[in-house]
Amino acid sequence: MGDKVKHSGLWSTLFAVISLAWVFPIVLVLINSFKSKTYISANTFSLPVGKAFVGLDNYTRGIETTKFFASFGWTLLITVGSVVLILLCTSMCAWWIVRVNNWAAKALYVMFLFNMIVPFQMVMFTLSKLADMLKLNTPWGLCIVYLGFGAGLAVFIFTGVIKGIPAELEESAMIDGASVPRIFFQIVVPIMKPSIVSVAILEAMWIWNDYLLPYLTLDLSKYKTISVAVQYLKGGYGSVDMGAMMACLVLAIIPIIVFYMICQKYIVKGVMAGAVKG
Repeated sequence: MGDKVKHSGLWSTLFAVISLAWVFPIVLVLINSFKSKTYISANTFSLPVGKAFVGLDNYTRGIETTKFFASFGWTLLITVGSVVLILLCTSMCAWWIVRVNNWAAKALYVMFLFNMIVPFQMVMFTLSKLADMLKLNTPWGLCIVYLGFGAGLAVFIFTGVIKGIPAELEESAMIDGASVPRIFFQIVVPIMKPSIVSVAILEAMWIWNDYLLPYLTLDLSKYKTISVAVQYLKGGYGSVDMGAMMACLVLAIIPIIVFYMICQKYIVKGVMAGAVKG
């Protein structure tokens, strides 16, 4: 018993150290967001005290320079729209794949799995041209692009969950006269809730922080996400307003952290459900 407690304590200490290693960069960004540019470069790890402390000046300058609230609005629209579209389309598709289970469904499932392993670099240049040709260079068009790139993981998780749902539940509802949409939304979706929340968290974190797809797809003269707008804090000859950049990064991090904290209890349960079924 004593050895088990000792090993448990060692593992807890190890994981605590690893956790601190992950949290430290975020804390460092927060600290430097209150320091002047000179002190950020010269004393990166020091606290914002004395002459180094500039209050909210970095936040004010960053918001004004990047038009942060406009970028925040576009980022929120793209993230919410893309996540809703991914959840709705992929959950229905996964249900069809599992319940039909013919050669076409199996081939489609393999294509979704292939979607997960194709390197983004293979399609990034053609994607930019294709987005312009199909008029997908708007926030609404970008939601469709995200659906294509995010569908693989979502379908993979949802098919695993649906395989664990007894088909008898749906057959009983059908005998009672329930329509197909009603069976899906009132029986299947509630059972899938933990996995739906898990996929929503994973997709939202990816889309909110993504830089490449908005940069390659959007018409940047009209629309900028936060990750793209922050890059405009770079000046000539490689100069960067580090204070304003740190402040904007803090403002960008807060919403996704709050979202994760609210929904975190579902993520492990949902991913495990999708991984071990079937």
